[in-house]
Amino acid sequence: MYRVWDFISNYSLFLIGGAILALIWANIDPTSYHHFVEFEIVHDFIVGHLHIDETGHEVRTLTLHYLVNDVLMALFFAIAAKEVWEAVILENGSLRGKKAATPLFATLGGMLGPIGVYLGIAAVLGSETYSAVANGWAIPTATDIAFSYLVGRMVFGAGHPAVRFLLLLAIADDAAGLLILAIFYPSGELAPEFLLLSLGAAIGVFVLFNWLPRRMDRGNQLRPTSTWVRKVLSFWPYAIAGCLSWYGFQEAGLHPALGLLPIVPTIPHADRAFGIFAAAEEHLHDLLNEIEHALKVPVEIILGLFGLLNAGVEFSSMGPATWLVLLGLIVGKPIGITLFGWIAARPLGLGIPAGMRIIDLVVIGFVAAIGFTVSLFVASVAFDAGPIQDAAKMGALFSFFAAVLSLIAGKVCRVEKQDA
Repeated sequence: MYRVWDFISNYSLFLIGGAILALIWANIDPTSYHHFVEFEIVHDFIVGHLHIDETGHEVRTLTLHYLVNDVLMALFFAIAAKEVWEAVILENGSLRGKKAATPLFATLGGMLGPIGVYLGIAAVLGSETYSAVANGWAIPTATDIAFSYLVGRMVFGAGHPAVRFLLLLAIADDAAGLLILAIFYPSGELAPEFLLLSLGAAIGVFVLFNWLPRRMDRGNQLRPTSTWVRKVLSFWPYAIAGCLSWYGFQEAGLHPALGLLPIVPTIPHADRAFGIFAAAEEHLHDLLNEIEHALKVPVEIILGLFGLLNAGVEFSSMGPATWLVLLGLIVGKPIGITLFGWIAARPLGLGIPAGMRIIDLVVIGFVAAIGFTVSLFVASVAFDAGPIQDAAKMGALFSFFAAVLSLIAGKVCRVEKQDA
């Protein structure tokens, strides 16, 4: 049973299954599908989609779509933030020092390339098309870290340095994507004063339940105060702070799915990390890793629901946004990553990992072109519900074909697989 579950979770089969079911349902009976997606759980609630009702008053309605996309997906982004935080803050973090320089340059290329292709082709198609689709420029910048990692292992083998390079790139891409969502895609009118609630929750929980217990335990190897806080209070102070921070993001007009990001750095963390997908991570028992381990199964289920509620696009909805997103990913990503990676490695002299070739950057570019989860999410916030959003989502779904292109590129570039 455990092996079956590990296979399902490691290959994100819940997400894939949810997306496939949504596509089938939306194309067989679109009316019932959209009724399901927008099912109203609570009317006029403290959280939910803000709109004007028939009486002219502002109300928040908690729908199934809002519950998954804006509330539950906060847990997914919290895990992504945890990996970024580890990579940046820890002494041996993967995004610290010279070893991260070339992947970071490649990440920049992997974002500018898709943006250039997306907006460039949109401009060629005419001002009317450009105006309609321009706000979706960030959709093809995304890299689905889980799927890219799995495809990368298929192409290069688990022991190839290109896989670690790809992971660094994907983590940096996630960090940039979180910033883009926060800055360029607010969920409503901005009210930044509410961010003080998020900031206060983060500072308060860090001082009272992290810094202060350690301060009180100075010189005492038994660490009685820290132990009591860990055993008795556990994760609850951080859960409460997370709720306050999430609410602050919602009321501030920022996308609330990012609301847990200020809380992640406040949680007690080990002074080491083995990296995302590493089996050794399961043996770290600091609170932050324990929380991540506890969230793994719920987040897999949440991703399945996310696929079900967001991938239901009718095939007839394909349009210019579909091809712009797809070309941005499968053309812009490889070009940007290869060009900027080469500039960093050769003219700037930053080099690439031992055992890796420059030509491997081309293959990495195709692997990183799998946008899927994050591209779907950005599409859902970049455009209002309707034909353009559906067309852009179809492009994100089609980015799965980048896996096939990656395998072909691996053969053409004569990649020699290296097992761990």
